This record gives sequence, C-alpha cells and structure tokens, in this order.
Amino acid sequence: MRERVVAACDGASKGNPGPAGWAWVVADGTGTVRRWEAGPLGRATNNVAELTALERLLTATDPGVPLEIRMDSQYAMKAVTTWLPGWKRNGWKTSGGKPVANQDLVVRIDDLLDGRTVEFRYVPAHQVDGDPLNDFADRAASQAAVVQEPAGSDLGSPEPPPSPDTPPSGAPRRKSPRKNGGSSSSRTLKAKFPGRCPVCGRPYAAGEQIAKNDQGWGHPECRAGG
Repeated sequence: MRERVVAACDGASKGNPGPAGWAWVVADGTGTVRRWEAGPLGRATNNVAELTALERLLTATDPGVPLEIRMDSQYAMKAVTTWLPGWKRNGWKTSGGKPVANQDLVVRIDDLLDGRTVEFRYVPAHQVDGDPLNDFADRAASQAAVVQEPAGSDLGSPEPPPSPDTPPSGAPRRKSPRKNGGSSSSRTLKAKFPGRCPVCGRPYAAGEQIAKNDQGWGHPECRAGG
C-alpha cells in the first residue's frame, strides 16, 4: 500500500443559497499543493458545496491509498461520519422523522468511502496561520463561486487569489466566520425549552447553547456559513 495522501476540500456559497463553488487540493510529500480542481455549482447552499467538494475529492483520488482529508466544515464531516449510521438505520430520516437533507450527495460519498482508509481532520477556516491546503481550497472554491467557471492544475490555471475573509498577515486575529450553519450571525443563546435540531435531528436540552440555521434553531455546529 502506498504512503498516505494528504488533501483538503472546501465549498463556498455567496448568499447561502447563492452562487456556489467547490474545490479540492492534493499535496505532495512536502505539503505543497500538487494537484487541484475547482468548479461552479450555479445556485446552491454552502452545505451542498461542501459535500460536493468532498465527493469530487474522493472521486479524483486512488481508493487504494490511505487519505487524510482536511476540512473546515463540521457539518460535512459529521454528516458522513457521526450522523450517517443513524440516518441509514432510520431509512434516511433524521431522528425527528424528517428526510435527510442532501441525501443524494451523502449516499454517493458513503459509497465512495466504502472500503477506503480515510481520516478526517477538522481545521479552522480563515486564519492568518491556518492550514495552507485548506486555505488554498477555500480560495479556489470562493473564486469558482464568484466567476462560475472551472479551474485547476490540469487546466493550467493560476493560483486562486487571497480570500477576502482571511485577514492579511500581521493583522489582529479575529474569530473565524461560521461555516457550519444557516445564519451568517455567530450569535448563540441558551434554549428556554428542550427541542430538536432540524439539521441533524438530535435533541437539545433546556439551557443548552443553540444557534439559528437554515431550518430553525439547533446545534451551533450544524449551522452553515456563507
């Protein structure tokens, strides 16, 4: 078996939903970007863009080689690892009885993961000293969302421009924008009453921190950023 491949993927939606794009990158042995690809999605949500990026990365890499995937979307990671087994047991319904969002993408990713050795690694987005592979994928996905054109190493495309969401080197650090829930606001509050997250279907208790997402109030980590 060949040595592990390190890669990253990311999605972007300018409006959530809005013009969207996806991107993935694969590093060489020194951690430098060796291959990358990005593409447009038309109008889509951030969650669709994140899942599409993961699907395209898995499709573009050798299933026989162990893979480390760096992502800044907790939603996409948890959808295909933590929540997926329960969704399958429940007939692709959340624990609240609602259809699983983006089921077609999750099913394809589940098939692509079957029999593969894949390690998911969460990395924060938009950090001055953040992960360089994730930063490259973020910039490529953002550019694809804006211009709605494909790009990549096989096309001879130049490196994507800096992301407007990442502060320049030397600037004061700030909190990373949320990429895992439906509202662009980072505000959370304590639930007055127990409820159930409309994204993942899991319950939350009175007094637990909740945040606004596309489908209502739920877990902060289920929120999808723009």
